[in-house]
Amino acid sequence: MNLPDRASFHHSFGNVGTEAPPPAGVRTLRVVLVKPSKYDDDGYVVRFLRGVLPSNTLAVLAGLTRGVADERTLGDVAVQVRLLDEHVEKVVPAKLVRRFSGRGVRLVVALCGVQSNEFPRAADLARELRALGVQVMVGGFHVSGSIALAASMPPELQELIDAGVTLVKGEVEECWDALLRDALHLRLKSFYDVPEPPDLRRAPLPAAAPRLLKKFAYPFMGTVDTGRGCPFNCSFCTIVNVQGRTMRHRSARQIKDWIRDNWRRKVDYYFFTDDNFARNPDWEAILDALIELRRGEGIAVRFMMQTDVLAYRLAGFMEKAAVAGCTQVFLGMESLDPQNLQAAGKRQNRTGDFRDMIAAWHSHGIACHVGYIIGFPFDSTESVRAAVRELRDEIGVDQASFFMLTPLPGSRDHAEMVRRGDPMDEDLNRFDSFHPTRTHPRMSAGEWTAAYQEAWSDFYSVEGMKSILERAPRDTFWSLLKNFAWYKYSILVEETHPMVSGFFRLKDRRQRRSGFPVETRWRHLRRRTHELRRWVRGVARLYFELQDVWLATRGREARRRALNLGEERRAALDAYWRELYGKLRQGRVFRINPLKLGVNLFRDAELCVRFNLALLESQGQ
Repeated sequence: MNLPDRASFHHSFGNVGTEAPPPAGVRTLRVVLVKPSKYDDDGYVVRFLRGVLPSNTLAVLAGLTRGVADERTLGDVAVQVRLLDEHVEKVVPAKLVRRFSGRGVRLVVALCGVQSNEFPRAADLARELRALGVQVMVGGFHVSGSIALAASMPPELQELIDAGVTLVKGEVEECWDALLRDALHLRLKSFYDVPEPPDLRRAPLPAAAPRLLKKFAYPFMGTVDTGRGCPFNCSFCTIVNVQGRTMRHRSARQIKDWIRDNWRRKVDYYFFTDDNFARNPDWEAILDALIELRRGEGIAVRFMMQTDVLAYRLAGFMEKAAVAGCTQVFLGMESLDPQNLQAAGKRQNRTGDFRDMIAAWHSHGIACHVGYIIGFPFDSTESVRAAVRELRDEIGVDQASFFMLTPLPGSRDHAEMVRRGDPMDEDLNRFDSFHPTRTHPRMSAGEWTAAYQEAWSDFYSVEGMKSILERAPRDTFWSLLKNFAWYKYSILVEETHPMVSGFFRLKDRRQRRSGFPVETRWRHLRRRTHELRRWVRGVARLYFELQDVWLATRGREARRRALNLGEERRAALDAYWRELYGKLRQGRVFRINPLKLGVNLFRDAELCVRFNLALLESQGQ
């Protein structure tokens, strides 16, 4: 299918008309918003008992849907919205239909915010729902990005269209009511191309969902995109081809009123999901509004934001961010090799400025978290290893998130590889930035993966975490240690990327990708038992690693001596337990001194109690 002329879709919305009466017998339009997960390498849906990062897309679409309901733009039909995040909830299409259908109800399911690595799972859900007679819309970065630079409809999207699924390309703030009207009247088209990006100043803000947030580790966290777009043109990025290079933003008044309203629901921490908050034309007014809330009304929210590496040069930016409650900034550093940055079109990044940049943020008490991509053309195993150490020990960043260079659909990298006919992995499920999906000129796939895994283990080693916390500002100590716990848990225990991880992996025996056999109950029980044993060992190891880090770094002034003694005790206890384990493995049980065992158990318990009490005291810090 060739892509239609964009202009032909400009007036394709709302073909029913705002005054059309509701369909006979339909009293309620129920909109179910689903954020799909992905499959793991064994074919199981990735789902956790508790999540970490809630979906901003779900919240945005919930706000839009509630706006349609409040304004009654669909007439006398009640509009209801339900949110499901498959990362923390089990989604079974047949049960979904039974749960949300009913007499007088028209149902539409929107699979939203679908990334490329989530597309295979989203496609399976969409096909199952269509087979049950449900209207389904699919949108997100994969649909919008892959179509944006394509000459014809990508085959995986055409397959969904052929299955009766509706695809939506673009941002829907100014046409969501029209899409829902078409769904109400069973007139959804196969493909909608939103021709122009919306004016965010007129759009409803994301709607908090307390029921869903309870399924996350911190249930009082909010997300908001105060602006969209990015003025830069990095070759690996999809933002510029999906949201554009012209910055658009919400008003500071909107943000202020929204945060005040959320404060009543105890939401006190935010992630500003803007790809580049520093390029938001209204950044100063937004920060001033947060400062006014803090000083005038006692609404002292804290937040994390994403910016480019040049943001620290903006007059007053860091100062106001710190006063407004910024605790951490995420910086797209990407590489320490100027040749790699040049190849990626990231000319704004100058490696010689990185150390001064980090020091500037630190001088305002703000922790620095950098994104670092492994797999640029000039990378090698040795250069990556050296860069990781330089990041942590010389440049002085507090956290790093590592990614494997991936040609995401919607990026210039992907478009150029397609044009040249370069080989790429055919499985979109692997386009998650932690699988190799293309060939590398200097590393085999195995070497590339090993370099990526070593980067995580090296940066977040016990000694590495100690060195970071030793130099960290006191006010950021506990937030950093908790982030280390999240990152180390993801890497060590769940063996996945922290940004798509959660706490305690769940696996449904029957929710497995096509092509993987559904295991018998006995075989699945054996799998899960083995995984549970590994989980217990991993959590125990992580707990004592973090305790060791705390003992070595938290002591200040008068407490330093006591905690240093605790660190020495921890080392002595670890040596004793290793010796004990060796005796047990050799069957030398009678060589174990019961008195010494009891004393060491008591000493270890004492350290654990102290650590646990410190963790409890740190809540809210």
